[in-house]
Amino acid sequence: MHAHPENLKLLVAAVFCRAGSESEEANCLAEHLVESNLAGHDSHGVIRVVEYMGWVNDKKICPNQKLAVLVDSETLLVADGQLGYGQVVAAQAVKLGIEKATRGGTAVVALRRCSHLGRMGHWAEMAAAAKQVSLHFATTNGLGTLAAPLGGTERRLSANPVAIGIPRTNADPLVLDIATCAIAEGKLKVARNSGQPVPTGCILDGQGNPTTDANRYYSDPPGAILPFGGHKGYGLSVAIQLLAGALTGNGCSHHGKNQLEQGMLSIFLDPQQFECPNEFATEVQQFVDFVKTSALATDTEEILVPGEIESRKRAHRGQQGIELDETTWGQLVAEARRWGIEESFIEAAQRPVRTA
Repeated sequence: MHAHPENLKLLVAAVFCRAGSESEEANCLAEHLVESNLAGHDSHGVIRVVEYMGWVNDKKICPNQKLAVLVDSETLLVADGQLGYGQVVAAQAVKLGIEKATRGGTAVVALRRCSHLGRMGHWAEMAAAAKQVSLHFATTNGLGTLAAPLGGTERRLSANPVAIGIPRTNADPLVLDIATCAIAEGKLKVARNSGQPVPTGCILDGQGNPTTDANRYYSDPPGAILPFGGHKGYGLSVAIQLLAGALTGNGCSHHGKNQLEQGMLSIFLDPQQFECPNEFATEVQQFVDFVKTSALATDTEEILVPGEIESRKRAHRGQQGIELDETTWGQLVAEARRWGIEESFIEAAQRPVRTA
């Protein structure tokens, strides 16, 4: 089915409100999740609502948390998310990082002990909207241990994503948003719900054998995700685990920890204070133009730069509606009804998007 984006936000926000979130928090969560769907990152979209509700019930997420600031200098912020919703406390942390970089040219934010941070590209886009370059590294120290090390078959690493955002003048920013494993775990949830196979070379089953069946990843014993690109993805994953885990004070992956605690290390840079703001913007665009002039491979219609796929997907889904598989939609509807959400909210989310 195709969901109406704005009405879907209202439905999701209503669920979070009934689950104990104040309206500002509920709206922040709904905005982030639905925007992830709009950008084509269904793995970090409304498919997460049911999972989050389970974590709230198990006291693994604490609604309505504010950042606890531990270190606050001109260029450094260290903060504890107090197990709040990652999208909410990270938004607070990123906002403070942007403000520091605006004043001093650069800032580093070390965030610890928050729940699932959502789509990492969101934080790069947030900084780019403030005309800042940013880098974001994230990890988990417990429940999010999903991936095997190079040559191994058991889970030892987080997905360990990285996002880098570079603003552009009169154009959408360049946003690199990748996980260091061959596939995001959320995409395995999407594959399982939709009954689609996983690409070859992404996951192992519980016996350490390659598989394309997402259900076998979730078996007992559990399977593992592989690093992308062999030693390259594995090495980057280890580095991010230490930067976002050890350096932030969040901690790295460990055995037996059944609490999702994520850490994120963010770096913000204000090009306006590098004494070359015009040159930077011009050089960025000239480079993008140069890259796009390459001769095309036989199976390629156009060269895209990081962030363009999301921008185009956002425009398409904004007009056509958000594609949701029946399992995901059914789970969301069941959760809404469990919390007593009015049927009018559910019906409105299914209305076609009107186009001019």
